[in-house]
Amino acid sequence: MAARMDAPSLKACLDALPDAAVVLHRSDGMSVFARRMSATAFLSGLAFVAACQSNGPRNGASETPTKSASLQVMEQVAIAAHRCWFASRDPAFRPYRMANELNSFSGRPRFLLVPAGNYEARPLLIVEAEGASRNVDVFGPLMGEALGRRISADVARWASGDQSCGGAA
Repeated sequence: MAARMDAPSLKACLDALPDAAVVLHRSDGMSVFARRMSATAFLSGLAFVAACQSNGPRNGASETPTKSASLQVMEQVAIAAHRCWFASRDPAFRPYRMANELNSFSGRPRFLLVPAGNYEARPLLIVEAEGASRNVDVFGPLMGEALGRRISADVARWASGDQSCGGAA
């Protein structure tokens, strides 16, 4: 809960400010208290604007960090997987849901396939890349099933840049 300060206490605090802090001089009869409040608001505004200024490169270079190769490849694989496996309502993938973890701070962007309706369950498929590599690793229990060959082929195709959807399992 914020503490409330009565007007005399606030005035005493503002009176303690050095006179140099009162940068606004008004001849319209404003009280010293009002002038100091205006000056304080003005200085606070300047401090806020200064804090918002960028300290990044000023030579026209982009301030947006570039994406790692692993993130780039995983974005294209994840988009294709969503489009080809889930948005298309492929029957082979109906029992699963996709959980994206592309913004992982571990340096390993990935997505998971988990059982539909049970996001807390152990992942059945992990598709990830790491670091500066464009190599994509695919592993998990689904890779040992009949669907595994199709998953491998789809992911390899998407990682190579071909965004087409493959055939049914």
